[in-house]
Amino acid sequence: MSTVAGPSCAGLLLAAGGGSRLGVPKAAVEFRGERLVDRGARLLAEGGCSPVVVVLGAVTVQVPDAITVGNPDWATGMGSSLRAGLSAVPPSAEAVVIALADQPLIGAEAVRRLVRARRDGAGVAVATYGGAPRNPVLIGREHFGEVAGLATGDVGARAFLRAHPALVTPVPCDDVGDPADIDTPDDLARLSEIGVPGVGRGSASR
Repeated sequence: MSTVAGPSCAGLLLAAGGGSRLGVPKAAVEFRGERLVDRGARLLAEGGCSPVVVVLGAVTVQVPDAITVGNPDWATGMGSSLRAGLSAVPPSAEAVVIALADQPLIGAEAVRRLVRARRDGAGVAVATYGGAPRNPVLIGREHFGEVAGLATGDVGARAFLRAHPALVTPVPCDDVGDPADIDTPDDLARLSEIGVPGVGRGSASR
């Protein structure tokens, strides 16, 4: 496991959704022989984040080597999950890298790059693909309160990022992953066949 981030940067995986269009909660979906929730937690750990906090809601599962947090308000949208996750990040972490469970083609190198941006002084860093901001996103602890305050309904960190564009450090990640998400069974089938540089096709050890 990489130690790029050290103990000062936590990981936060949002995996509480019910997967209404997919027909099953996304956390429990298998992708290339590995549950999406396990793959997402591994992404953050291999990228150097410690500890990794996983927010669950529609389904409760065990996630090895991660802190799991239940969000009873998961049905209200991503905002409540982000708030629950940020409140569970240990005080020792000076920043958090936020990822979504339904984007399995994002690579651990994207996480490492965000952490390096933090070490270089960024308060907020966002992975970009084709110049467009996507995930994962790094948020410095100094911004946790405002991020949580603006996270409502199905809006996560996006409201904060749009309100403070000058704070955002873009981090190009085109060569180490793909931000495509899984919303439908067709998405799952299609993404299962895509090869992406820097992203393994099967499960990997921690």
